[in-house]
Amino acid sequence: MKELICIVCPQGCHLKVDEENGCSVTGNSCPRGAEYGKMELTHPTRVVTSTVRCQGGLYPRCPVKTDRAVPKELVFDVMKALEGVVLTAPVAVGQIVIENVCGAGANVVATRNLAN
Repeated sequence: MKELICIVCPQGCHLKVDEENGCSVTGNSCPRGAEYGKMELTHPTRVVTSTVRCQGGLYPRCPVKTDRAVPKELVFDVMKALEGVVLTAPVAVGQIVIENVCGAGANVVATRNLAN
């Protein structure tokens, strides 16, 4: 039996996930909590947030994130892929920085406008 705190909403339900009984979830206040508990044990995913270098802008770094969650086992690979990225200002929010990063089906996008 695994214990988790649900992060789907601010309520923070204390979940208990029984791996031996098909990942049945108790302690959730809504169906989204049950889905979260099952997914967290069977196929955990994360949205990756970071920064990349930027030339010619007001700031030397630009914040970025994946536009959807990627498998947890790819998080370090995504971070490695971001190491060599250098953007050139201007940069717009939502601009794709890396398309289909690490074959995960997620794009890395800019989360701040940076003027030159």
